[in-house]
Amino acid sequence: MATTECARGRLALCSAHVAGMVDMVALPVWVGSLISGFGFSPARAGGLASIFLIGVVVASLYLAPRFNRINARILVPLGFVACGILFLLNIVVDQYEIMGVFHFLGGLALGCALSLTHGTVGRSANPHRTFALLQFANGIFAIGFMGSVPLLIHAYGAEAMYYVFAVIMLMAAILTGFFFPDPDRSVQQQARSSKPHTALPVGVWFGIAGVSLMAIMQSMMFSFLERVGSSKGFSVEQMASMLAFLGLVNLAPAALAAVLEKHLKAHRVMQFAPVFQVLLAFAIVYSGSFYMYAAAGAFYPFIMIFTHTFAFGLFAKLDPSGRVVSSTPAINMLGASIGPFLGGVLVQEIGYGALPYAVSVLALVAMLSFFMIGRHIKRNSPVVLSH
Repeated sequence: MATTECARGRLALCSAHVAGMVDMVALPVWVGSLISGFGFSPARAGGLASIFLIGVVVASLYLAPRFNRINARILVPLGFVACGILFLLNIVVDQYEIMGVFHFLGGLALGCALSLTHGTVGRSANPHRTFALLQFANGIFAIGFMGSVPLLIHAYGAEAMYYVFAVIMLMAAILTGFFFPDPDRSVQQQARSSKPHTALPVGVWFGIAGVSLMAIMQSMMFSFLERVGSSKGFSVEQMASMLAFLGLVNLAPAALAAVLEKHLKAHRVMQFAPVFQVLLAFAIVYSGSFYMYAAAGAFYPFIMIFTHTFAFGLFAKLDPSGRVVSSTPAINMLGASIGPFLGGVLVQEIGYGALPYAVSVLALVAMLSFFMIGRHIKRNSPVVLSH
């Protein structure tokens, strides 16, 4: 039987993470296709993505407290199969309300699989390193996705997006069905299995709030990255090259986070990350140069991936039971579910220029949350900060 420390188990975890996070990788293509291919307004297109992400949040919130009582090796592949089928059903309907139902149910299925995956990672010997590996795999996947899927959609229509999603889910279902690891067999979990579960530290809640706010900023800007470029008059080929470059750039943050694990304090990384989100948001929207726009757009997800890896490791240390990291999909996608709809409303009512200012307000609140977790850790958990 595979474990979190063997190659087969890690392959299954990587495939599950890639499939489970496909919505975050695909947001600009997804929302852009719903606008240009399906004819939805920005608010309605962003709303469908938000509905899907809300489904992920609901599933994660339900499963995270029950993580230790659920057979992940069965439910993870079943979740991917169900999600793939629901993606395909969107092709055969044209009513917005029915598509909304399919998106919500698909989010539930995907949230189930992803929540159990992240909970399993949290019980590995080194959650920070393991999660960095998963993020690196996601970066490799993003290169192929961003470099090919926009061109497939341009050639075959917006429906091609849902076929691609379904294939991704099928591949994840096969790999996790054969090789998904048993979290109870990890060395780290065996050492902790006899310890009683305690209430979550107060600092964890500040961290959850901050990461969720960063996720709003990430999804709000990322959802309309392709549309901002199109509004500037950039060609399909230019946009495809930028998205491929985005995938290449985002191989780096996970690897860099793994290398710097012992050199940077997680709460410090979290405290200053929102500043960079603000700076890049203004560059994306207000830059007239394609190269500056492309560079800012390509590096925008870098901030979230790098910070999320440190946050995941910190949460795993603060709560060894795996409950908090099992709720990582909810933490991320609670924010991410708000972002596309909020961004769509701002774009529809004010224009793309409103997006960076909204990011600035959210960034200030996120920084305050992260400074609070830093104060709590210094006061109550010195062991967490020691490297």
